[in-house]
Amino acid sequence: MLRKKLIAANWKMYKSPEQTREFFRAFLPMIAGHERSEIVICPPYIDLHAAVESAQGSAIALGAQNVYWKEEGAFTGEVSCHMLKSAGCTHVIIGHSERRQFFGETDETVNLKLKAALNCGLTPIVCVGEVLEEREAGLTEDVLRRQCLRAFDAISGERAHKLVVAYEPVWAIGTGKTATPAMAVEAHLTIRAEVSKSLGDDLARKLRILYGGSVKPENAKSLMSEEEIDGALVGGASLDARSFAAIVMY
Repeated sequence: MLRKKLIAANWKMYKSPEQTREFFRAFLPMIAGHERSEIVICPPYIDLHAAVESAQGSAIALGAQNVYWKEEGAFTGEVSCHMLKSAGCTHVIIGHSERRQFFGETDETVNLKLKAALNCGLTPIVCVGEVLEEREAGLTEDVLRRQCLRAFDAISGERAHKLVVAYEPVWAIGTGKTATPAMAVEAHLTIRAEVSKSLGDDLARKLRILYGGSVKPENAKSLMSEEEIDGALVGGASLDARSFAAIVMY
């Protein structure tokens, strides 16, 4: 079935509010009239206000790079789903490999955050993917199945209709290495099969699975031409307006 592509920018810990405004001033004219793909930009929390103001009147959606699963409380440094919505977010990245690697994110906390995001009406972009050692050991399918099984535990397909999954081979993030389209397709098929088991065939057919891992203007077209690849989660190449526009327009 035809699934609309989604191109998401993950700015990580880059850009000030003024740099955010500068990005949008440059970026918006470059993608004027573009309707083929949905565009989501996920800046740091501190830039959300500037991004919402700058994106006003456009079709660009805003997302956050992380969220906490409690609605409120004495959780210093955390931000809730309701706070994100009130700031203008419609999307949120959950379980990015850097959150797992550096900040103790687990499959279980991904599950808690996913439930909170769905309950709040946010569109969650749940990240899964293997590290280099796991790929070299032939464990990619096992890792993806485990991450999906635990992330979607006790969630119904009816509740998860907004779910987006991003496959990010950790060995390809920020390294310049990219999974070949065939490698990405194979991983996406594994994810879709696991989603079918956990959340039902109907949701699995409609689910958009993005590829993330050194996506650049040079490889965007070959990746996006694959029917099984429903968009991209773009890191470093999304920081430059011209580069990100080239990926969106591929």
